[in-house]
Amino acid sequence: MAVLIGESVIVQRPQEVGRNSRREPQIQWQDETVDDVLVTPGPRDDVDDSARPAGVRVMWSLMWPKTFTGSLAGCRVIVRGSEPLKIIGDPQPFASAPTRWNRPSEAGRIDG
Repeated sequence: MAVLIGESVIVQRPQEVGRNSRREPQIQWQDETVDDVLVTPGPRDDVDDSARPAGVRVMWSLMWPKTFTGSLAGCRVIVRGSEPLKIIGDPQPFASAPTRWNRPSEAGRIDG
């Protein structure tokens, strides 16, 4: 039997810290380390390209542990020391999952 081993990633959450002279929000990123995330390169096979925003290049597929319950909407993730990549959409957990992981997501770059 194969053993699945998760790894640590850094989730970056946007925090509005003020407004500039044009009243646009100024954002700082707050880091949060999340352990036991399953990480695989490339997009998930069960998601059609038409479901992704235009110009997004998926770099990683991630499966989040049940112990992580925070929202991923608007967040970025750092995987294996790489540049921060945008979490696509607002991933939601499965209602029932037989393993320690229950929320799939994708992270990538916007090219365009």
